[in-house]
Amino acid sequence: MRKWLAFALAWALILGGSFGAHRVQTSGGAVKVSEVRIPAGQGVTVSGLLYTPKGATAARPAPAVLVSHGYINTREMQSPFAIELSRRGFVVLAMDMTGHGYSGGIVGTADFGGPAALRYLRALPFVDRANIGMEGHSMGGGPVMAAAADIPDGYRSIVLEGSTPGLLGAKAPVSPKNLAVVFGQYDEFAGLMWGVPKGSEVAASKKLQALFGTAGPVQEGRLYGSVADGTARILANPPVTHPWEHFSSAGVGDAVDWFQRTLPTPAPKAPSDQVWLGKEIGTLVAFVGMVGLILATFDLLLDLPVFARLAQAPEPAVERRDGRWLLSLAITAALPALTYFPLMKVGQVFFPNPAFPQWIQNQLLVWALGTALLSLVVGLFVRRKAAFTNRWGLSIAAAVATMAMAYLSLVLVDQWFKTDYRFWVLGLKPLDAARSMQLPGYLILWSVFFLIAIRSFCASIPVRGEGLLTAVSWGKVAMALGFGVLVAWEYATLFATGLLATPTEPLNVIVAIQFVPLLGVVGIIAAWTYRRTNSYVPGALICAILISWYVTSGTANHWQPGFTPQLPGAAAKR
Repeated sequence: MRKWLAFALAWALILGGSFGAHRVQTSGGAVKVSEVRIPAGQGVTVSGLLYTPKGATAARPAPAVLVSHGYINTREMQSPFAIELSRRGFVVLAMDMTGHGYSGGIVGTADFGGPAALRYLRALPFVDRANIGMEGHSMGGGPVMAAAADIPDGYRSIVLEGSTPGLLGAKAPVSPKNLAVVFGQYDEFAGLMWGVPKGSEVAASKKLQALFGTAGPVQEGRLYGSVADGTARILANPPVTHPWEHFSSAGVGDAVDWFQRTLPTPAPKAPSDQVWLGKEIGTLVAFVGMVGLILATFDLLLDLPVFARLAQAPEPAVERRDGRWLLSLAITAALPALTYFPLMKVGQVFFPNPAFPQWIQNQLLVWALGTALLSLVVGLFVRRKAAFTNRWGLSIAAAVATMAMAYLSLVLVDQWFKTDYRFWVLGLKPLDAARSMQLPGYLILWSVFFLIAIRSFCASIPVRGEGLLTAVSWGKVAMALGFGVLVAWEYATLFATGLLATPTEPLNVIVAIQFVPLLGVVGIIAAWTYRRTNSYVPGALICAILISWYVTSGTANHWQPGFTPQLPGAAAKR
């Protein structure tokens, strides 16, 4: 009965959180959120989420805004802007850049998909074509600026959030109309974007000054030029980081304020009047529910006759937490963090190819497999002899069945509520057909890593006689502590000095943020399944499926038939 209650509770969290997120996302039913697919030429389709307020009709067309996420993100990252703008009466199109999410092509194809998305938005009968704005975060400035260059009379205003014109060679108008630049004081990409060492110094950027038409430092909050004639410029420099620009009341509020100043607003509200965080909390609750569903489903499977032989009492090799145990804990936690930057750099030579088309995921796998190899070497000196009860066939079947239930839950949430499982930089969404075909190769390599990593964990961290809560807690610590310390060190340094501790690694630092909760989940699953089976195999395979699904669904494609991959090194920039 307790297992079925846990299963029911997991579903309650999933459905309750998703329903709450849906209510916020749709402004209580006042906004319709729908899937769209947009032909973009070269055989490429751009995907998007269209937010349509009930008041937008062909008889009374509404102003509209095109919004775009940044590199290795998806359209859902723009939901704070989409929610706040749509509840003010704007039609909003949140697009997946090409090579991202459900859009085809690779990074940069068809000008990132921006011109096609703007043409689609302008063609909607319930959109006021004379009053369209665009917003892009980070690399998302590429599609919106390309759209502005291609269709110079197709928009009235632009917001660049943590972005810059011409990023990574993307085309852009020389003088974009009514431009707001929102750039965080702690933005990790200040050098790449504006040629200044720190985000707090963006006002002194020569590039920004030329764009604003001033010979001296740009004054934050001052309106330059004229909205009426399309020459308006304004700078906002809130005290946020690059990933906070699209996940903060300051970053979202500055964008909302600019569009309300430059476009007619059907239902104006104070920029500080924001509700989007409720949607993020709902999808976070659903994410937690999904983790609970994995654990509960696995437990229920063990009660079935076909999987009964998997159930075994654990036989930890460790009698007590002594000095040797502390050393094992330190190595388990620290090694992945210590190898992260150097092996991610080495991983750049794992170029995108037909079997492995995602450059960032390729780098992550070089880091993961390299770390696994090092852990095997270290294990020769500190690993304890552990007795496992491994039943490979049953373990594979149980892992697949467990994750099938988790995947089903997300498919249902997507269909019923048009939400997924996410919070800030953490996001899990269903795979489309193209990415499903990419998954098997990545799954094999992630399985190798997790079989090694979780075997090492199960041999050295669980302690004989400890309770479930204690075991799961130490599992989270062992797996996530190293990355937690790494991220804390980077951002403590950033907030103290204006620069990251490793200022040449801004993208990898941001990627590392999501590994703190992800590795915590890995530790929970590893400890939980080991206690049920005395085996590291089921947990390793569940984690391999989860992480390969997570990364494949949310990371950019850099190789696809018929498209020329980017030059080496481009993927390391934003």
